[in-house]
Amino acid sequence: MTAAAIAITGIQKSFKGKMAVDVSHLELKPGRTLALLGPSGSGKSTLLSMIGLLEKPDAGTVELDGAPVTVADRAARMTMAAAFQRTYLFKGTVGENVAYGLKLRRISSAETGGRVAAALERVGLPGWQERSALTLSGGEAQRVALARALVLKPSILLLDEPLASLDPIMKWRLTRDFAQILNEERVTTLYVTHDQDEALAVADDVAIMRDGRVVAYGPVDEVFGLPVDDWTAGFLGMEPAVRGRVLESEEGVARIDCGGVDLYAVASLAVGSEVSLGVRPEDVLLFEADAVVPLSSARNKLEAVVAEIDPSGATFRVVVERGPVRIAARISRAALADLRLSVGTPVQVLFKATAVRVAST
Repeated sequence: MTAAAIAITGIQKSFKGKMAVDVSHLELKPGRTLALLGPSGSGKSTLLSMIGLLEKPDAGTVELDGAPVTVADRAARMTMAAAFQRTYLFKGTVGENVAYGLKLRRISSAETGGRVAAALERVGLPGWQERSALTLSGGEAQRVALARALVLKPSILLLDEPLASLDPIMKWRLTRDFAQILNEERVTTLYVTHDQDEALAVADDVAIMRDGRVVAYGPVDEVFGLPVDDWTAGFLGMEPAVRGRVLESEEGVARIDCGGVDLYAVASLAVGSEVSLGVRPEDVLLFEADAVVPLSSARNKLEAVVAEIDPSGATFRVVVERGPVRIAARISRAALADLRLSVGTPVQVLFKATAVRVAST
């Protein structure tokens, strides 16, 4: 596979007079996976359809390796492959389903056999060519759908909620496997999902959509580590960015005054700089107020009180505050019980300076 790049500019699409997508600019970089993340109805799938030249935008351009392309460019569309939430497998064998695109491209039978075998092995289904497609589980069907896309050796891979219909255990297993496959194949990939954990696992870059617009875009660690606004913070399960001023900066570590609370971040910043900072909930550790905290390399240690406790799937989101600093932590149900947490409970909060994301304001 030869990775390609896609750039869109000024893309718009309306349905019945209502703007569904309005994106000024977005890029898929060669060999990287971009997760397109957002709530239901935010325009993710519509944007994927236009990027994949399956649907014509009302305005704007799509460029493939710097050249404008449209839905009429069959050669451009043939460089792409897709898999969706529904696998759309037809009656017949697994091998026949995987080979379908090759048949349309009039690839020889000899070459087709080898490529189908290699694709099935790649997705963890070696030797499954003669299995009936009607007997597959949901996870197996998604593996076959991915094999059907990979067998085409696409330059661009489009995945639209490929794991959304699976049970949690199967979804976790396939997320891990998909992440490994995409990382090793290095095909340029657009991965649409509403699941943040899935996006974190598979993506190099992430774009977050809201009401048809991209509100955050960049490397996954930056976007997930430092929300650009209050809505994005809430969507990511974080608190809004903390504001502060750099007091010291030595050997790559900055001490930042956040309204009387000093926080440390690994960053080279000029003294006096005004900054915003954030830390992911999973990087925050909580201890009882009177606990003897074990020795740790965490530079950030502060006393705080619990401000909020909210269930979040299998875990709990706990917001702690110290003065103007509010930080969210993610803990298990067992940890919540062990710490005997409730609103107003004093706690000790630890997180590493490397976990803090900082941007100048």
